[in-house]
Amino acid sequence: MTQQKCGMVAVIGAPNAGKSTLVNQLVGQKVAITSAKAQTTRARMLGIALHGPVQMVLVDTPGIFAPKRRLDRAMVSAAWEGADSADAILLIVDPIKQRRHELEPLLASLENRPERKILVLNKVDRAKKEPLLALAQEIGARMAFEEVFFVSALTGDGVAEMKDALAAMMPAGEWMYPEDQVSDASERLLAAEITREQLYAQLHEELPYDAAVRPESYTVRPDGSVEVRQQIVIARDSQKPIVLGKGGAKIKAIGEAARAELAEILGVKVHLFLHVKVSEGWSEDKEVFEEMGLDWVR
Repeated sequence: MTQQKCGMVAVIGAPNAGKSTLVNQLVGQKVAITSAKAQTTRARMLGIALHGPVQMVLVDTPGIFAPKRRLDRAMVSAAWEGADSADAILLIVDPIKQRRHELEPLLASLENRPERKILVLNKVDRAKKEPLLALAQEIGARMAFEEVFFVSALTGDGVAEMKDALAAMMPAGEWMYPEDQVSDASERLLAAEITREQLYAQLHEELPYDAAVRPESYTVRPDGSVEVRQQIVIARDSQKPIVLGKGGAKIKAIGEAARAELAEILGVKVHLFLHVKVSEGWSEDKEVFEEMGLDWVR
């Protein structure tokens, strides 16, 4: 019998570098929300990827950026906690946007960390080859990376080779999770994340990212279907018409899309009920943080 291996991989990068998309590719199904909006990953969502006898626990950290508010500080704190005790750190870089102001402090923080580091240049399906190679060389000169990979998290290009290399780095050990488990996120939290993703997808720039989805209840009905009740929390009254839409059309569309996706993931019928609440100080509310899986950072 082949010896089992199991290890932790921290996925780190500037906001919007493609971390969640890459975690979903490695796992082989959706476990983390993706959005064109930066800083959508709030808590450390774990994805669990298998590769033969190897189990890799992927810590999908929030994008690391300069924190201004309590919510920002909690997200950055969660990101660095995700890197602690990891067997490898994947640094994901978007070669198109680069976001130098966020990449530089990240490189400075990583330079003296003892973990094995892998550099992943994402979005190769859209990046030009020469600048891509120059960027890889420049970052590689800053610190020692075990490997450098050029991938497209979106198309899956180059991901298989990267997964091979990651698996080879994992230490021998018993698996932490059952074979059929793909995430440690509770279904209740996953349901809230899926609704939040739809909130961003359908409202684009109209709604700032300081909106939250609070799980209120998650009940399995006698017929096996699931009833989910959630609260969309916004900071200002003026945002309410944006979320509701004309005659409630927008919140209905958000609910329908989230319900369909959740039903597909869970494999059962889902009844989803959403309502909007204005709470000016929600981003200073300890209870809301805990519901989102974040630590309360002073």
